[in-house]
Amino acid sequence: MQFTVIPTPEILKDHVECIRISQFEGDEPVAINVCLNGLPGIAFQHDNGNSPIEKISTRFGSVHDTPTLFVYGQMTEPGVMHYRAGQFTSTQVVLKPHALQTLMGLNASVLTNSVVDLSEFSASRLNMRLMEASSDAQRVGLIIEFLTAKLRQTQSRDCLVEESLRVIHQHSTSVTVKYLLERFNLSERQFEKRFTQTVGLAPQFYIRVKRFNEAIWLMKTRPFAKLTDVAYALNYYDQSHFIRDIKAFSGITPKSLFHKVDLQTDHRVYAY
Repeated sequence: MQFTVIPTPEILKDHVECIRISQFEGDEPVAINVCLNGLPGIAFQHDNGNSPIEKISTRFGSVHDTPTLFVYGQMTEPGVMHYRAGQFTSTQVVLKPHALQTLMGLNASVLTNSVVDLSEFSASRLNMRLMEASSDAQRVGLIIEFLTAKLRQTQSRDCLVEESLRVIHQHSTSVTVKYLLERFNLSERQFEKRFTQTVGLAPQFYIRVKRFNEAIWLMKTRPFAKLTDVAYALNYYDQSHFIRDIKAFSGITPKSLFHKVDLQTDHRVYAY
């Protein structure tokens, strides 16, 4: 599978992490394992008008009959995308963690561990237009047009949660929920409710996911001699905690992950 990253338009940069095109040609079915990355998104993919995805499986179960155009929420378990044999192109908009709220006006927790047909969000004509588009550029343009229109319609925004996300991303190896509560002068209950509605994950879980993402990044881009050095650099309490998070968020051991993971973009979007 080949990946191409498309620049995000300026108007959507606060809400869209990246846009990427995936192209696959194969005579055999393929399974792509997906790690947790703390990012929801929108995807369009079809093979002669049908979804090329046979099923999406996690520990919670399997999703069959995936729409050709869908929005997906946060994941709390690693998943596997099972694709049928054949040729297809996927257009994926990787959203920022808060964008289900700011772009779609949604309580993000409703979509956690879910895949929903985008036509449920005033996009019924979009799917057909994407089917009829003659190029990747046209499809990207149609999706950008849709998201820009949604942005202008949606008024929902929690600036405090967005600021907390900025702090977490800047200090993912050391930030704690206790620090965020003191900084924003909120009770733990208030903060967790607002954060979960905006992001789709509880703050402590989200912090763990972002530190896990940094672990992958360091494993692939820095010459650490030992995995214990990675755990130390990320302030894990000990190596057992480090291994626990790697297994929980990728489904495999740190050593296996190091050899399998593919850094598809500079935006911490991973698959293996």
